[in-house]
Amino acid sequence: MRRLSILFAITLTGCVTVESTQNPGSSASPKERAEARIELGIGYLNQGNMVKARENLEKALTHYPGYYRAQLSMAHYFEKVGEKDAATEIYETALKQHPQNGNVLNNYGTFLCKHGNYERADKFFNKAIDQPYYYLTSASYENAAFCALKSGDTAQAKTYFMRTLDHDPHRARALLHLAKLEIEDGDFVKARIRLMKFHQRYGVQKTSLELLAELEAKAGNEALEEKYRQKIKQMS
Repeated sequence: MRRLSILFAITLTGCVTVESTQNPGSSASPKERAEARIELGIGYLNQGNMVKARENLEKALTHYPGYYRAQLSMAHYFEKVGEKDAATEIYETALKQHPQNGNVLNNYGTFLCKHGNYERADKFFNKAIDQPYYYLTSASYENAAFCALKSGDTAQAKTYFMRTLDHDPHRARALLHLAKLEIEDGDFVKARIRLMKFHQRYGVQKTSLELLAELEAKAGNEALEEKYRQKIKQMS
């Protein structure tokens, strides 16, 4: 049996977002000044200008000490430059100051999972999910699912992907990964329905066709498998 030719990247994402902010004047609040520096810092980070990124993110913390978004951005910077201990220290400070902030809990879970601390990461993802007024529940379930996959717990990953889609049916990565797991488990009917819904929502994609071809190969439907493989060739 041919293996899936597609490579599924396990990518966990934190929730450090950048809001569009004008550079505020001296009358701006500490939070507004911090936000402006965060925007600049993340922008420089994305451009690879680490010196300017650190300078602006440190100024954000100076403008508004203890601001969780500035802390998360600074921790993200330290992760990017490979300073694990410094990132850990920032995260732990943020957790002490904001123990019920879903964004802090989620991002720390992401950090832990990246460094192989899967069980502890799972606890923090679930803590984030349990917080009232935390509206990124689907993102935390998806992160928990990818972390479970990374740890080799496919059953738990499947459950988390289903919970992700319960909270946000439009998360395409979760839908495709769940279909892949269903195919591996022999749940062909569920996987077919899921992939057809994907086509209705996003159109026919090479990724989804490869999954359908693998599904029909495992189900013994050679004609349908060949049909999908021909379509894949046409898209290449």
